[in-house]
Amino acid sequence: MGQLIGELASDLSTLLRQEIELAKTELKVEVSKAGKGAGLVGGAGYAGLMVGVFASLTLMFVLDLGMPTWVAALLVTIAWAIAGYVLFTRGRQQMKSVHPTPTQTVESIKETF
Repeated sequence: MGQLIGELASDLSTLLRQEIELAKTELKVEVSKAGKGAGLVGGAGYAGLMVGVFASLTLMFVLDLGMPTWVAALLVTIAWAIAGYVLFTRGRQQMKSVHPTPTQTVESIKETF
């Protein structure tokens, strides 16, 4: 009887270690997806700021040759707002695909116990 209980405890310990490894693997995948989404959103913000400032000034001064400065500035601002919206939307979609719960591990534990 003691040997049977010892084997059961050993098997249970092995099973729990395997489940923990599965959970770690699943979480690494999801964290990687979250990092990519955050990188897209952060990169979009930074790129939008740096490129937007210099390109906007250049374009505004070119447009200023044929229209009032305030109209040129407004047109450039609208163009950058659209670009920022598109980048933000893509980053947000990537972030929504992240599933922080290790579903395979949860299902495996439910089946086991």
